[in-house]
Amino acid sequence: MGVEICVEGLTKSFGHQVIWQDVSLTLPAGEVSVMLGPSGTGKSVFLKTLVGLLKPERGSITIQGRDITRLREHDLYEVRKLFGVLFQDGALFGSMNLYDNIAFPLREHTRKSESQIRRIVLEKMDMVGLIGAEGKLPGEISGGMRKRAGLARALVLDPEIILFDEPDSGLDPVRVAYLNQLIVDLNAQIDATFLIVTHDIASARQVPDNIGLLFRRELVMFGPREELLTSDEPVVRQFLNGRMQGPIGMAEEKDAAQVEQELAQLGDAGHTTTPGSQELPPRLLPGPGITRPARWQAIAEREGALRRREVAGA
Repeated sequence: MGVEICVEGLTKSFGHQVIWQDVSLTLPAGEVSVMLGPSGTGKSVFLKTLVGLLKPERGSITIQGRDITRLREHDLYEVRKLFGVLFQDGALFGSMNLYDNIAFPLREHTRKSESQIRRIVLEKMDMVGLIGAEGKLPGEISGGMRKRAGLARALVLDPEIILFDEPDSGLDPVRVAYLNQLIVDLNAQIDATFLIVTHDIASARQVPDNIGLLFRRELVMFGPREELLTSDEPVVRQFLNGRMQGPIGMAEEKDAAQVEQELAQLGDAGHTTTPGSQELPPRLLPGPGITRPARWQAIAEREGALRRREVAGA
């Protein structure tokens, strides 16, 4: 079962440069959350801060009643055992085959026998669809397979929190679709708390229970998927629709007058929607044979109620 992560007033800087400030959110236990934001908004920095690799200037990160920003290194090491991390490139050792890559955390951090390690490694490889590829080197397989191998390695210590740093980077749309289904299926099976940093809007629309958006050194919004997908917040709508009109510019933020003019022109062209009327796409469900956690029913009811309100207001 996953654990809740409560973030309060978190601020991170490098020298005089503020990356983000006063970030507060709660990642619900066992749910899938996605963090979005334009390039350079500190999404990966946020992941590293959550796992204790970077220290914030202010704020707290509470996990199982402990504020990890105040823990000594020994105690922080114990909390990190709750985490599994999938890095962008899988972070595999090029000289090791997939089996040894996935076994590495077990050999480093446990005293399990090789027969126990073999059972665990093959179980995790089976979960991500890599049975039969144990002897292959990372350089001999596709990017999608490397991601899955990295995910299997993140799973071997049975973490209660899994962080994904742009898992879809470098993958074609078909492999992204397979990876998204794998993430949803794994969450239903192991019920861990997932946080995914991504730029992929299709993934953000289909996969998570919750979505957050970082922009202008702040957390603009964080909440249930359907709230953000139907939000009237200009930066949220611009990012989720992938359009130029709005507060996000190519190299820097736009001034308020320019944003207002662009949004007015967009409205004149008949491309805007009435408040709250944005279409809510269907959520990706676990595959056949995978039991869905009880919370999925609550999500379906919540989204159904939102659709009914939209129809009533149309």
